[in-house]
Amino acid sequence: MTRPKQDGGKFKAFMQENVLTMATVIGVFVGGLIGFIIKNSTGEWSKREIMYISFPGEIFLRMLKCLIVPLLVSSITSAIGGLDLSMSSKIATRAITYYFVTTISAVILGICLVTTLRPGQGAKIVETQTESIDKASKVLTPDTLMDLVRNMFTDNIIQSTMFQHRTEIYENTSISPAQPMENWEFKSAQREGSNVLGLVMFSVILGTTIGRMREKGQLLQDFFTTLSEAMMTITSWVIWISPLGVAFLIAAKIVEMESIAATIQSLGWYFITVMIGLFLHGFGTIAVIFFLGTRRLPYRYIAKLSQVLATAFGTGSSSATMPLTIKCLDNMGIDPRVTRFVIPVGATINMDGTALYEAVAALFIAQYREMSYSFGTIVAVSITATAASIGAAGIPQAGLVTMVMVLDTVGLEPKDVSLIIAVDWLLDRFRTTINVMCDALGTILVNHLSKNDLASVDRLNAEPHELLELGPNGHEMKE
Repeated sequence: MTRPKQDGGKFKAFMQENVLTMATVIGVFVGGLIGFIIKNSTGEWSKREIMYISFPGEIFLRMLKCLIVPLLVSSITSAIGGLDLSMSSKIATRAITYYFVTTISAVILGICLVTTLRPGQGAKIVETQTESIDKASKVLTPDTLMDLVRNMFTDNIIQSTMFQHRTEIYENTSISPAQPMENWEFKSAQREGSNVLGLVMFSVILGTTIGRMREKGQLLQDFFTTLSEAMMTITSWVIWISPLGVAFLIAAKIVEMESIAATIQSLGWYFITVMIGLFLHGFGTIAVIFFLGTRRLPYRYIAKLSQVLATAFGTGSSSATMPLTIKCLDNMGIDPRVTRFVIPVGATINMDGTALYEAVAALFIAQYREMSYSFGTIVAVSITATAASIGAAGIPQAGLVTMVMVLDTVGLEPKDVSLIIAVDWLLDRFRTTINVMCDALGTILVNHLSKNDLASVDRLNAEPHELLELGPNGHEMKE
């Protein structure tokens, strides 16, 4: 007689624990459904009308983005400041090794798929030229790579919270005949958007300094730890509107599409190739790497990340999803010192989905243009796609500029980005979801590999009376 009551209690507890996750996932499907209904039942919608639809989602996205800078700086600084230099180096080495292996694996997988399926052969594509494409195409690969380094070593930390450095080139019309882009004039400019790379580098150095100062730096350490906790508290409030925000963001994007049928008809094989690659990488390659490191399958953890992944899909930004990812991993019992270092760094430099997408896109366009490419070109694409993915600073469609870098490696015109722009917004959401999932699983993996080291640090720093309460692994003994 007590069995039904127990089952009912478990079901009730499960629903209470996962109500927000299910609501967010439902929000994705409801948003898509509403978008398709509106698009097919009414005439053409103006930009202003689409803006009205996306307004609730825009507010949700702005609230998340507002948390990025204070959370990123405080999380990394407090995480590194709370560890000694040796321990910080071990965690950083494990995280960066994981990111490097997964990114290279994603690029290789993408190249294997695009050279096997050859989606560009015989494709009939309607080229779309927009102002954003025209502006993005006027860049040089050396300038992009040097800007990446310049942004890492910022000259003004306050300015880095609002702007990124960018080298702009422009043609001197007074010179005749027309000059190649390499001979154009250039100038330094500031582009709107947080310089995440610079903030991460500054936070790492500041956290390391605070850790070396020991007692003298404790006041600063307490400040950044408290600030990080305050940001996570605000995040716990903001996530309650995620189902509504995600639904309206998805609905607005679908209404904004010009012709779904025409897009699928022209770019169907390209879309399928990228999706197969993302699926195989997310649930195959990463799963194997995770299993080798932990001897556990990752799918149980992926299920617990459902709300985070749904939010990543809705917002199309790994940086905006970062507060929710940290909150979710905290709830899963991952050590905060690992979470608050690995997730912000991963949201900045680990872009597996973007690397795979850019490698596939470059070779797809080369196939469409009937341009032959050698093994050396494929290797060059691999290296450039990996470097370009680091430069995509976690903001929606940042890959548009870095895509030009990869096209330049193959010898294609920058304006060829227009060939794939029609499905970029949708693929952007899928690859962001894979990026976020890879970051979260990487954090769990690094936490598993660092567990004994962290326990040793806890025992070393514990007071004598606290040592009596710690077990042999550094964890609190149960009575």
